[in-house]
Amino acid sequence: MELRHHTESSDGSGNFILTGAILFANLDGSGLGEYAVKAIIGGAIWVVFKIASDYISERIKNKKGK
Repeated sequence: MELRHHTESSDGSGNFILTGAILFANLDGSGLGEYAVKAIIGGAIWVVFKIASDYISERIKNKKGK
């Protein structure tokens, strides 16, 4: 009797889909809305700091160049 071994090659997409399904199964609507508001506020704060950082670094470069 000959035994055949089947090997499966996977790129990880099956694991990704399974993990996503588990995470989305535990979502609640009220928590998701609150998280979205916090994420938007946090993103806006990050953008303001990034713009300020770019502005300050540009001013420092211009002062050193003169």
